[in-house]
Amino acid sequence: MGYTLPVFACASAIAALNHLQEKKTTATVTVDLIKPPQQVQIPIEQVARIDHQSALAITRSDPGEHLDITRNTPIWALVTRSLINSNDSIGDKSGTEENPVPASEIQQNKAQIIIQGGEGIGIQSNQDNQAAIYTYAQELITYNLQTLSNPQEKITVKIILPEGKELGKRTSNEAFGVVEGLSLLGTTGLVQPLTAPSQLEAFQQNLATKASKNSSLVFCIGENGLDLAVRWGISEDLLVKTANWVGSMLVAAATHQVRSIILLGYHGKLIKLAGGIWHTHHHLADARLEILVSFCALQGLSTPKIQLIADSPTTEAALQLLKKWDEQENTIWTTLIYREIAKTIEKKAQSYIEKHTQKSIMVGSILFDRQREIIIHGDHARREIAKLC
Repeated sequence: MGYTLPVFACASAIAALNHLQEKKTTATVTVDLIKPPQQVQIPIEQVARIDHQSALAITRSDPGEHLDITRNTPIWALVTRSLINSNDSIGDKSGTEENPVPASEIQQNKAQIIIQGGEGIGIQSNQDNQAAIYTYAQELITYNLQTLSNPQEKITVKIILPEGKELGKRTSNEAFGVVEGLSLLGTTGLVQPLTAPSQLEAFQQNLATKASKNSSLVFCIGENGLDLAVRWGISEDLLVKTANWVGSMLVAAATHQVRSIILLGYHGKLIKLAGGIWHTHHHLADARLEILVSFCALQGLSTPKIQLIADSPTTEAALQLLKKWDEQENTIWTTLIYREIAKTIEKKAQSYIEKHTQKSIMVGSILFDRQREIIIHGDHARREIAKLC
């Protein structure tokens, strides 16, 4: 069994806090994953006191059998412990100490937990350079440390990934505005390999459970889509991860009597569906720019501009070109082109479902850019998402 990066960050923080509390140093610590609701033992590599208020602990990432570039990556947590006074305040959910809320508004009988990103933790360039420590990581660390702390304590946790900056260059983080390191991203403590056939079975089982209670679902193509949906306030009972198995999941939804689906994902991934690519892993098929170029041509973009789109290194870079031309020339190419992409995704998805199941499902699509800003809502998605948020 493998665990996500937030679990190891949390384990390091627990070990450092235990050391400050002068508890007996052990080879492992217990982490309550919350999601799923189970406790696991995580090995601790090293722990040491820095001074009377601070301690540092180190774990190493273990994603299990899943292929992951973070395998064996050292994860440090520098924990500082102090007493709360009436003038103290705690940072907001972003994990920084900017925009604090008054101490009087903090839940009573709970220690204050401040989570910061140190070296190797990515910076969200599209979110005022906040540390890329997302919702699940925040909840996991806060819950576990509050369980171990006194209500009168303020615990500051700085997560450090010494190898994070180099590893971040080998991920798609920059496509989502995360630079200078890795993200503590995820919605569960368990690693979920996104390409293994066994994972498709797990996704389909999750789909079946949620479809038994809801006729409308939101398919999240990737962790960024899932995290965005959670931030919008959509119930997790309606959210279904598909990873790259979009076609198979659409067919499975029809067999479970789902009536409405919203496809929510990064435009550089969802655009493949407009080309009839139903398994979206880049090792199997990657025609993103070619698909975008065809839609630009169909909408009448000039040949020189189409050539620049075709020469773009990524679909994100191509999108930025369209936006720049719209701003400079007072045009609406971005809207025109992506509206047709969304319509085509929806039409092809519905046809794919009907072909394989002889059933009909309303499909909507929402595409976002690397800043997680919406590029386009399909008409059905716009109506449905208003009901779900």
